[in-house]
Amino acid sequence: MRRHYDDGCFACGRENPLGLHLDGFSLDDGVVSARFDPREEYRGAGISLHGGVAATALDEMLVWAGILDLKVMSVTGKIDLKYRRPVHVTDPILVRARVDERRGRRLLTSGELLVDDRVCVEASGLYLVTANLEEMGIL
Repeated sequence: MRRHYDDGCFACGRENPLGLHLDGFSLDDGVVSARFDPREEYRGAGISLHGGVAATALDEMLVWAGILDLKVMSVTGKIDLKYRRPVHVTDPILVRARVDERRGRRLLTSGELLVDDRVCVEASGLYLVTANLEEMGIL
């Protein structure tokens, strides 16, 4: 993906100095995972991770679930979030996502942001397929 586009994505781009730098993607039995080490600049009140940053990390992972599992690009149609526990900018984070169902161009997705194996934020979404990776010449 990074060779096809560039490495400047705010969420996963390694060359974006302001970005989240989500990386280390893996796919295991339909579940895509990546690590995220937040920085001080991503805080909200006190040392809490800003909720919008958590939302961005989950949104990105829901897209990557389509990329790695189904080999498709997609865009966000709708995302719903449930904030369960506080997350601090000092916490190492694991973000996971999966495609629960495909209906033509529509992907129904879900994921979670975890700290120490505890779910802190849950996400579900509707993502719209925009292209097949093979047709894009990526595979």
